Amino acid sequence: MTMTLDTKGMICPLPILKAKKALKGLAAGEVLEVIATDPGAVKDFDSFCRTTGNELMDTADADGIFTFTIKKGA
Repeated sequence: MTMTLDTKGMICPLPILKAKKALKGLAAGEVLEVIATDPGAVKDFDSFCRTTGNELMDTADADGIFTFTIKKGA
């Protein structure tokens, strides 16, 4: 299952906080796709995934719209 979370227009720390809450509702191995416009989110999501045991599978940037694909860890 893949869930999409739209955090466009939100600035740090809201995209991370919303993603953390959304991940709680997912089972291990499920995927969360986060869409953001805050350029700081790139560094934030990398750090967030490293410290929480989730896998940052992909990061994409299309004209200032960032998409993060996160696989929930065990």
